[in-house]
Amino acid sequence: MRASRSYHVAMYVCGALLTLAVLGPFALLVLASVAQPADLLGKPPGLWPDPPTLDRYVAIFTQAAGSVAGDFREGLLNSLVVAGVSVAVSMVAGVLGAYAFARLRFRGRRAVLFLFMLTYMMPPLALVVPMYMTGAALGMLDTRTALIVVYCSLTTPFVLWLLSGYFRSLPAELEEAARIDGCGRVGALVRVVLPVARPGLISAGLLAFLMTWDEFFYALIFTSSPASKTVPVALAEFTGRYSLDFGLMAAGGLIAAVPPVLIALIFQKHITRGLAAGAVK
Repeated sequence: MRASRSYHVAMYVCGALLTLAVLGPFALLVLASVAQPADLLGKPPGLWPDPPTLDRYVAIFTQAAGSVAGDFREGLLNSLVVAGVSVAVSMVAGVLGAYAFARLRFRGRRAVLFLFMLTYMMPPLALVVPMYMTGAALGMLDTRTALIVVYCSLTTPFVLWLLSGYFRSLPAELEEAARIDGCGRVGALVRVVLPVARPGLISAGLLAFLMTWDEFFYALIFTSSPASKTVPVALAEFTGRYSLDFGLMAAGGLIAAVPPVLIALIFQKHITRGLAAGAVK
């Protein structure tokens, strides 16, 4: 009895510590975004704003274009465009490729899938030089198009791998019944497979969106003007040469976190089902 009670106490303590480790940084981010400058610069820093202020959020949305806050707003738009187009392209290519790898039988199928995954597993430092040289030769540097091409090359193999496992977990009898009723291969995919695979599609799309939305390294290398910089790069520029406004960075970080958090909350059930089924081999 005592051992069981001690076990439950230990589990509760571990759960509380884990919750604190996960939610603690987020809580500090929220407090820093509404804290007074004197609170953040104090030694030790004040953990509770007195009084809280929303001036940093107002500054981000009202400062003139060309300012750091104006560049951040433009970075939000650039991130939405780049992430949206990249996810759309990678999902179309990934769905078609994953279905082919899951259902068609051709020589070298596993080797080709491994080559796709190999490009995804390679470190960015190994890929950035040839990518940069190619972008420079095509005149695509410092454009959103360059980032879209780079991100598609990174997210498509991931979507391909995730959805190929998901499609293999679906019963082939559904497609066979559709083909008996007169559907072709593409018709069976569109009318039968994709509706059933909706959780997997949502999971793959969200993860691809997060990969592109949070990516910093390639965005820093391939962009140099506010017209093409994305949110992570624009957020990093809140660091001044001689000063650093921690509160402004915290406010910008919270604003940048809103789109992926909203998407995750809306499609939470589909994401859980999609990842669980996609793990089935």
